[in-house]
Amino acid sequence: MDYADGIKNVLLRKIHKAEQDLLQLKLDYCRFVYGLSHRSRVQAQGREYQVNSVDVASMTRQPDGSFSRPEVIGVPVGPTDTGEAVQIGCNWTLIGNRASSS
Repeated sequence: MDYADGIKNVLLRKIHKAEQDLLQLKLDYCRFVYGLSHRSRVQAQGREYQVNSVDVASMTRQPDGSFSRPEVIGVPVGPTDTGEAVQIGCNWTLIGNRASSS
């Protein structure tokens, strides 16, 4: 392996680590700013959902430096629901936690 390949591999490892760190930081941001995590309950379009996943890639930087609410995917909660996950989007309201998602 020559010098250029060695530098390339080191830089690729650092980029991969930075991407993983950014993902974790965005998940932490969702948890502490919006009170949102895996298994949170949200309300959207008049229905209640249990969150299955949070799409941190959907978060955009706002003019004030903060991040927008992420899009979420969840399962409808109710006795007649099929249990199939649906795309909820970012227009949701957190249910029963300390933080507000407004």
